Amino acid sequence: MNLESIREKIGYQPALLGVVALLASGALAMASTATHDAIAAAEAKDLRDSLSEVLPSGMADNDFLKDTINVDRDGQPVTIYRARQGSEMKAALFKVAGRGYAGEIQILMAVDMSGKTLGVRVLKHAETPGLGDKIEVKKDSWIKSFDGKSLGEPAPEKWAVKKDSGVFDQFAGATITPRGVVKAVKGGLEFFAAHKTEITG
Repeated sequence: MNLESIREKIGYQPALLGVVALLASGALAMASTATHDAIAAAEAKDLRDSLSEVLPSGMADNDFLKDTINVDRDGQPVTIYRARQGSEMKAALFKVAGRGYAGEIQILMAVDMSGKTLGVRVLKHAETPGLGDKIEVKKDSWIKSFDGKSLGEPAPEKWAVKKDSGVFDQFAGATITPRGVVKAVKGGLEFFAAHKTEITG
């Protein structure tokens, strides 16, 4: 039986395709295994860098990536990263989300034990460049206006942009974006206050 007669058989092409698919799957699995640790390390570094941005320098001496607790919020688990000096807990770091003009805005915030914000940073958004993207710290210092704020300072009714009789600035032509961030940060403070005992353990 020569090669031409084998090729004419009905099962030849599906079998060949199966062998190629099997080899490709094996190669992908090997590549995934080989790069898994490097990817995980890079992701951990990115997360640690982001967490460190909202936490004042020297405030923690623990690895807060390994000191976590999950707390339920509206049926979804929220990972709380706990910053400590020795055995004393100094801050809780966690993500919140708000609704902007173009979609969800993901925010990382740090709160000290008295309920004051230590830092707030936007992690991800799809807001309009040149308008709504001023929520990024590299574009504008607006996001730093949350530093030191709490549910009592300003008063709850003042947790809004100035257009809504609040204390936070808005951007010309992009009020919806800062309004969403203000609401999300206030919600984060309320979440911390409601679950403080659970968060601190």
